[in-house]
Amino acid sequence: MELVAAADSDERGLSLLKVVNVLQKVVVFVHTFTVDKLRSQLTRTASEEMPHMSEDIIEAKVREICQELVLSPEVLKEVCDCLQEEINKGLAKDSHPEATVKCFPTYVRELPNGKEEGRFLALDLGGTNFRVLLIEFSSKCRMDSKIYAVPQPIMVGPGDGLFDHIAECLASFIKERNLGNELLPLGFTFSFPCKQEGLTKARLAQWTKGFKCEGVEGRDVVELLKQAIARRGDVQIKICAVLNDTTGTLMSCAWKNRNCRIGLIVGTGTNACYMEKLEKVELWDEVIDDPPQIFVSRSVVINTEWGAFGDNGCLDFVRTEYDNNIDSESVNPGKQLYEKMISGMYMGEIARQVLVRLVSEGLLFGGFASDILLEKGSFFTKYISEIESDKSGDFNNCRAILEELGFNDATDADCANVRHVCECVSRRAANLTAAGVSVLLNRIGEESVTVAVDGSVYRFHPHFHNLMVEQISQLVKPGIKFDLMLSEDGSGRGAALVAAVASRCAAMR
Repeated sequence: MELVAAADSDERGLSLLKVVNVLQKVVVFVHTFTVDKLRSQLTRTASEEMPHMSEDIIEAKVREICQELVLSPEVLKEVCDCLQEEINKGLAKDSHPEATVKCFPTYVRELPNGKEEGRFLALDLGGTNFRVLLIEFSSKCRMDSKIYAVPQPIMVGPGDGLFDHIAECLASFIKERNLGNELLPLGFTFSFPCKQEGLTKARLAQWTKGFKCEGVEGRDVVELLKQAIARRGDVQIKICAVLNDTTGTLMSCAWKNRNCRIGLIVGTGTNACYMEKLEKVELWDEVIDDPPQIFVSRSVVINTEWGAFGDNGCLDFVRTEYDNNIDSESVNPGKQLYEKMISGMYMGEIARQVLVRLVSEGLLFGGFASDILLEKGSFFTKYISEIESDKSGDFNNCRAILEELGFNDATDADCANVRHVCECVSRRAANLTAAGVSVLLNRIGEESVTVAVDGSVYRFHPHFHNLMVEQISQLVKPGIKFDLMLSEDGSGRGAALVAAVASRCAAMR
């Protein structure tokens, strides 16, 4: 009897387990169905409330909504006036501490003259990898480089550990190339926020990009690297300069083009540097003519750090609800507001937010949004470049991207409206960048100036160059001629050139 009872109990247990499994599946199904149904209802609501509209009416409404991204000549002129004022604040001693556009002197007094010769080292640290380069200048530029990783434990470990690792890689690079008997000048590209206090002195303001090495913030990174090299005692290196990638971009182009006076980055972030007359730089704390036969220009390269333009509210008149949303959801709310309207880190998300609004108002995809489009960050900035690469009336790239986003039945009208959104976002970015460059060109005031440019947005967007040229032409003073020149390896070759120029000037003393 006990065996029978046990068997009956097991059968009842198995039956109960089956019932539970079935109920769980039903619950999951109902939950999924309910969530999907709610999502569909939310994305359908706007289109159900609106009457049927023709494609022409939809197009007109799309353009009306996008109009706030279109900047008039008057607005761009006001942006220029604001930036001019902010740069003056950054250069003035009294207003500099509160200025948002900091305008740090880089202590780079001279640009290449094209006659630089010799072998130089460059060290490029700005992320999870760093490069060591051997660059030889003669009639041509020859480069040999190697990439080294910065392991995660080193990125967040003691500061001495980071610089010991860099010194070890430098030593390995030098020994592999049998350079041990040479005292080679080195240019150090350190692409983190720094307060520069001399050509070979820069204090780290704060770590970014995932680095959190203790004992480095507030200290001179050049001195830390020197100490690490000295601890090894097996290599000879003379650090001649520390710089950021914007200055390197300027130097790299200036080696080929003697009219180069501005360096510009438009990529994941944005920044610019330019040659400013020393009498306008109240922060300058060295003798202007030291000695006079060396520094012909009486100028210095200024690192504007213009990504923070507008952090004090002066750009609120051009910012939109999309800009406010992106800023509030960013890791640094209230900071780098100009950059957030321009750079590749944010352009795609601006476009996505506009597209979501158009869907919610029944103006795209019949009012239905895909799950992917509703996800923050799902519309990459590269999509803007790819969509705008389609020829007029051709939507091949656009359709492929929309399919990735879950829209398999987009109409030609949908594609045309998506492209219009992308064009508005990228044109605004190009126009705002052009406004900044125009201010620098007008400050320099020379008859012919070349602007060195680098960064993924400028390199890969099919129309960014032309959009910038078109707008700068409208904003620059009459009589000033300019051209935009793509820079080649500013953080590598540019660093070596700063070292080369510094060596040349030192030899003349």
